[in-house]
Amino acid sequence: MRTVRRSALMDRPIPEPAALPRRAPLPAHHPDPVLDVVVPVYNEENDLEPCVRRLHAHLGETFPYAFRITIADNASTDATPRIAARLAAELPGTDWIRLAEKGRGRALHTAWSRSRAPVLAYLDVDLSTDLAALLPLVAPLISGHSDIAIGTRLARGSRVVRGPKREVISRCYNGLLRSTLAVGFSDAQCGFKAVRRDVAERLLPLVEDREWFFDTELLVIAERAGLRIHEVPVDWVDDPDSRVHILSTALADLRGMARLGRALAGGRLPLTALHRSDGLDGELPAGLARQAVRFAAVGAASTLCYLLLYTLLRPATGAQAANALALLASAVANTAANRRLTFGVRGRDGALRHQLKGLAAFVVGLTLTSGSLAVLHHTAPGAGHRVELAALIAANLAATLLRFLLFRAWVFPARRTTGPTAP
Repeated sequence: MRTVRRSALMDRPIPEPAALPRRAPLPAHHPDPVLDVVVPVYNEENDLEPCVRRLHAHLGETFPYAFRITIADNASTDATPRIAARLAAELPGTDWIRLAEKGRGRALHTAWSRSRAPVLAYLDVDLSTDLAALLPLVAPLISGHSDIAIGTRLARGSRVVRGPKREVISRCYNGLLRSTLAVGFSDAQCGFKAVRRDVAERLLPLVEDREWFFDTELLVIAERAGLRIHEVPVDWVDDPDSRVHILSTALADLRGMARLGRALAGGRLPLTALHRSDGLDGELPAGLARQAVRFAAVGAASTLCYLLLYTLLRPATGAQAANALALLASAVANTAANRRLTFGVRGRDGALRHQLKGLAAFVVGLTLTSGSLAVLHHTAPGAGHRVELAALIAANLAATLLRFLLFRAWVFPARRTTGPTAP
């Protein structure tokens, strides 16, 4: 299997994928496997058979739908392929694939891409995570509540047995993610995750890493796109025979974080196109809270600039002219800042159209502020400069709310796909 490296592709924008459909619960009677659990392995001839047999028995006893177990062999050189083939022949609903190259991310990307099950999951072959958490992990995806579910060893309800070295490394890594990429999920590295297939189909083409950083990259992109990530506290016991090379993995993770940070800062990932196509879907529109905070910050800065310009221009031009000129200048700057910072639009494409629409929104602000000055001067002809500023601030607050609604719905609307998705 040939692997195409996409590092060069991250230097230019990635084409927009189709918008995600509305989340909905799976039907109660589903004829095909609902869950596909992938077990990525490399030279695991000792652990593979007990893991798969235990997992198969657990799913058979507790999972109310049809399921599949997929063993993803990463170019093993021991007896792992023979054991995988035998298990696939003996256990109903068990399959195996063999990859020519190593890499956990590569195994998951390949297995998830070929699966038709509506819910995709994976777990580590050492079964460090208690299987009792598997049904709580996938239930929010089956019910339509969430897009991705992850096990977390760092939540209050988790019970973890591991050495201090791994504990410190895990907490430092997740703390670094929070401080650099501003993530909200608590545990990026736990080998116990699930995703809805419709979400995976959109996310997998955007994930470049094929090794250990694969999980983190997928989660960061999903969270930035406004997808819902559900966390499940797990009971977890460290595997003393772990073969992860900590130093090389840590360096690769740091490089992955730097690459992903550049892609996000440069607007090269089509995050807005990963929003749900139905808008609300029983919750706030995707990104609304984050957009509102950034819009408010940009609005506060542009309001200060507006008031400063108004104060400087008023003695020479009069109140109405100073208001119009100051509002025009701050509106152009406000549109440019919101275009990049609030709505994540980069590049020159559509910049002029956005500014023209922004000026239309500016007319709303001009009408409100000019009208407030006219009413003030009519009702209180002797009002001083401080009263004028107070009236303008109040009018600007109302204009800001209207501009935000116009910007979100008209100037920078989330791109949506209404037609059928191409295969």
